[in-house]
Amino acid sequence: MINTTNPFTEVIEARFEAHTAEQVEQLLEGAAQAQRQWAKTPLSARLPLLHRVAVVLRENKAAYARLITMEMGKPIVEAEGEIEKCAVTCEFYAENAPRFLSDMTVESNATESSVVFDPLGIVLAVMPWNYPFWQFVRFAAPALAAGNGALLKHANNVPQCALALQDAFVKAGAPEGLVTTLLVEASEVAGLIADRRVAAVTLTGSTAVGKIVAAQAGAVMKKQVLELGGSDPFIVLADADIDEAAKVAAKARFTNTGQSCICAKRFLVEESVADRFVEALCAHAAELKIGDPMQRDTSVGPMARGNLRDELHSQVQRTIAAGAKLLIGGAPVEGPGYFYPPTVMDHVTPDMAAAKEETFGPAAAVIRVKDADEAVRLANVTEFGLGAALWTRDLERAKSLARRIEAGAVFINGLVASDARLPFGGIKQSGYGRELGEFGIREFTNIKTVWIGPAR
Repeated sequence: MINTTNPFTEVIEARFEAHTAEQVEQLLEGAAQAQRQWAKTPLSARLPLLHRVAVVLRENKAAYARLITMEMGKPIVEAEGEIEKCAVTCEFYAENAPRFLSDMTVESNATESSVVFDPLGIVLAVMPWNYPFWQFVRFAAPALAAGNGALLKHANNVPQCALALQDAFVKAGAPEGLVTTLLVEASEVAGLIADRRVAAVTLTGSTAVGKIVAAQAGAVMKKQVLELGGSDPFIVLADADIDEAAKVAAKARFTNTGQSCICAKRFLVEESVADRFVEALCAHAAELKIGDPMQRDTSVGPMARGNLRDELHSQVQRTIAAGAKLLIGGAPVEGPGYFYPPTVMDHVTPDMAAAKEETFGPAAAVIRVKDADEAVRLANVTEFGLGAALWTRDLERAKSLARRIEAGAVFINGLVASDARLPFGGIKQSGYGRELGEFGIREFTNIKTVWIGPAR
């Protein structure tokens, strides 16, 4: 049984029977047939689907946002923003896919040689709960544009979002089976990866799960894109705009109740401005309203599950026990709902839990550093490498420092975020491969050389 448990009320809102083996077989075969026909459809005829998906998302934004909020607790205004971002991304690929997928002529020893981009087939998407619409759409929009099919195995605490995603593509006129949701347990993923009709797999999730999926896909020689955990550094140098940095830092840490792989988690601040930064960060955090995520003035909702809150609290307690100074927050909110308040810890050191582990919730760890070199060194000491933020007024110096930071993205004087126009992904234990942008649409294509000769 797959359940929707409302993290605000802790009440089970809906129950779903998992698909049987026979149903999975039928859905897989339907997906395979749909994808074969879709691959034969000219690109110009595929792309209107994405424009129509954008329309459906916007027309149903209120209903889809409420599903997100009810199933995983995201504040409703943020949930609406998630749906809009999905629509924008669909439009982006509808407009830019012809350029990204056009044949490339390459000079060689042939009369003519080129590179073409053919679809791989059905891509299995193993998706997380924290951005239940966005994580799927950011993969599906470019993958479908390229001629692939999408098979969704979503996190089991957001089954209604999973079914709504399939329904959105159907409403937009997608061929039956091209986007298929499977309601199955995690234990069935290995069998899906091994199935002859599945060509590749994309996973957004924890590093631990990523290693399992990578091994399963590697055993059957199938392409993978893995977007995994993060412990993103937020570097504040002495010459930064401290007030603006602290304001953005609060958003960078506490958006989506801190449940994002690219939330800033380690705040590496030069000692000379640390007191000012910490004071301002705490002031901004204290202004955030905790409460019913369906209310439009709520900025911090419940965490998605009780066990996630317990794990975060353990990390906070271990960090404080090791010598960090707790400034605000630091204990679960009493009463129903999986609430944990915005929490700030100062004088954290790299060996403490909140610095060396991924904290997936509203807890900020401030690490004081002597200079930029130490900040970069500590930014890189983590096993992760997803995003990083760097704050300084010296932009030439910032560009040089950015090249030294080990991450898939470095944002200078801004909030780390995904953008359909830019490639997104990590290095080290944060995974490999890229989503979004020109690079993302090619991940699930056969980058094929066509050589015509002999040369004249």
